[in-house]
Amino acid sequence: MPNKTIYVSDADLPVYQRAQELVGGNLSAAISRALHRLVEVEEGRLEGFAEVTVGVGPGAARKQRFQGVLLADWNRTTRGVEEHYRVYRTRTGKFAVHLARGEEYVHSAGADGQLTGWRKHFSPEQQWGQLPATAALDVFETFAALQQAVPADLAALVEVHATAPEVEDLDI
Repeated sequence: MPNKTIYVSDADLPVYQRAQELVGGNLSAAISRALHRLVEVEEGRLEGFAEVTVGVGPGAARKQRFQGVLLADWNRTTRGVEEHYRVYRTRTGKFAVHLARGEEYVHSAGADGQLTGWRKHFSPEQQWGQLPATAALDVFETFAALQQAVPADLAALVEVHATAPEVEDLDI
């Protein structure tokens, strides 16, 4: 394997030492990993893709990252719960759908879930609760697969972009 010499300024030395610690002592592995990531991100940027980081899971606390182009940003409410959809075309040509759902409040009363008694607001058999905001990222290989999984109005918005060629050669 060829040797390469890297000159490190005194000011940057702590960063190199920390990188070496993080990868188990192999500085070459740390540099290679960093360069792979740099090349991936920069090639994607040159192709028009942005780095996208989304929160997923309860409270959207866990992060997922990919490169994509935003095709649609769409909102709706269902049963009083806000839903925020973002649809991306990924660098590999797939479709990524990030769905963030707001907090959901649930309430029921009576054995059959209906409010009971003449004082329906004071039924002795009431239950209520709150589900936290949550988010998910789903990836679809094709527009047809995406179309089956999202609301029809959103699919119609995305269809214009989904069926257009990624590169259009102009004879001008």
